[in-house]
Amino acid sequence: MDISVAIVEDNHDIRNALEQIIDMADGYKLAGSCVNGEDAIRKIPLLRPEVVLMDINLGGLNGIEAVKILKEELPEVLFMMCTIYEEDEKIFEALNAGASGYVLKKTAPDKLLDAIKELYEGGAPMSSQIARKVVATFQNKMHAPVSNDSLGVLSKREKEILDLLSKGLLYKEIADRLFISPQTVRKHVYHIYEKLHVGNRIEAVNKFFGR
Repeated sequence: MDISVAIVEDNHDIRNALEQIIDMADGYKLAGSCVNGEDAIRKIPLLRPEVVLMDINLGGLNGIEAVKILKEELPEVLFMMCTIYEEDEKIFEALNAGASGYVLKKTAPDKLLDAIKELYEGGAPMSSQIARKVVATFQNKMHAPVSNDSLGVLSKREKEILDLLSKGLLYKEIADRLFISPQTVRKHVYHIYEKLHVGNRIEAVNKFFGR
């Protein structure tokens, strides 16, 4: 099944380039494009894509604000920031808003498609530069999981899946480990996010580790 992708980008040339990358790739389909944040708020709920490539620096409502609004309405949609920014503040604002991935616009087309697929399969794709910044912020944190009492809202299966998520496994790998389907894993993860009041893997894992 093709992964449906929507694009939110105010630069005409970049938007066209991204549309062509998605259109020409096997296994992906273009759900639609939006020219700014306000346009995204209107159209994304109608398009119902599985993945949204979201620019940050949009005129008017910026991409981070748009993700925050849309994620509340569409918690199942995956948002990946596609931007020129590498500043720590922008990265964490985007992740806190509900983005699950963060890549730079200079990312090569094949790498961008790989990132979309990784995101769809349960990963949290980021460029190496950005990943280093994220890792650096947690280097001095405690890494012992919190007590089960703190995660008492989760079922036994959900705790198993969250534990595997914290180890960096993708949905397919978790499915193979637990002898269930990737789609079942996806549904469990959706319920985990709902119960823990988080929007992405990074926030869920942080709760697991008591951060």
